[in-house]
Amino acid sequence: MQQKRIALLIDCDNVSHNAVSGVLDELAKYGMVNVRHAHGDWKSDHLNGWVEKLHPSAIRPMQQFAYTKGKNATDSAMIIDAMDLLYSRNVDAFALMTSDSDFTPLVLRLQESGFPVYGFGEKKTPQPFVDACSSFIYVENLIPVDEKSPVEQQSKRKTRNELRGDTSVVRLLRTAAEQTAGDDGWSHLSKVGEYIHNNSSFSVVNYGYQKLGDLIRASELFDINMRYDGTAMFIRDQRKQAITVQPAESETA
Repeated sequence: MQQKRIALLIDCDNVSHNAVSGVLDELAKYGMVNVRHAHGDWKSDHLNGWVEKLHPSAIRPMQQFAYTKGKNATDSAMIIDAMDLLYSRNVDAFALMTSDSDFTPLVLRLQESGFPVYGFGEKKTPQPFVDACSSFIYVENLIPVDEKSPVEQQSKRKTRNELRGDTSVVRLLRTAAEQTAGDDGWSHLSKVGEYIHNNSSFSVVNYGYQKLGDLIRASELFDINMRYDGTAMFIRDQRKQAITVQPAESETA
């Protein structure tokens, strides 16, 4: 199977440099990041933190001078870069590292051409951009522990009650299980994950987990059945157990 080629485009003006290694590690799950472009005005002191990350991560700096104060020339340059790569046909997917919702139309345009778009941004990222991406991960969840601020270090796995209290997550998980269930009412976890991936920007990483199965276990929303010598997880909404037929009362003579 051919490895997916991914173009990573970074808006250095709007995202922290501390998470770039975590972003690359995450993208390695999907394929090979053969294009790594970091956009910004490299004469600006604001990007000093990024400068130290470029060489170790094999990222190519893309210079964009700020010709007019108050205008973000980096956005335009990054969009042009993305479109050039789109028509080059040298990549199979895009990853945008930015917290700027102005890139939402770009995400939609890339997806219209059949390219998945993996988004990475800070928690301040507006929801329209988050929702537009094929998947979206908040970069605070990818920063190494030794580089996190005290506030960031408090981030941890969401508990059972926190997961159950997130109505959007509960609805998504239950819908995915229902739509992929077999005649016996059980859903193969891989099918559940595929449904979620195709219909939302959800990522378990944002909830402190690395695997969907671990998050589902923690939520305690589903019955779990391990099959094929424990190599395959099947799940069933626990509410299904509540729907039972009560036996009729026996008639007395």
